[in-house]
Amino acid sequence: MQKVNYSFKKGFSQVQIGKSTEVKEKLMSVLSITTRASWSARLKGKIVPKVDEAKAIENVFAGYGIKNVWGE
Repeated sequence: MQKVNYSFKKGFSQVQIGKSTEVKEKLMSVLSITTRASWSARLKGKIVPKVDEAKAIENVFAGYGIKNVWGE
């Protein structure tokens, strides 16, 4: 059985350095998270995103031209 990776580190690592704070703020907003601990857990895939959350994450990255989002 294949292990599914819900981390979006791959997508976040493709963000331009000058835009990383902006992207992080947008992702935290669409996921309704406010703490660094929650951000870290989501980024690392420790919390499985709901379908609408996964779409929202993909949409944020798509706004920056990033299509390959999921994985380490």
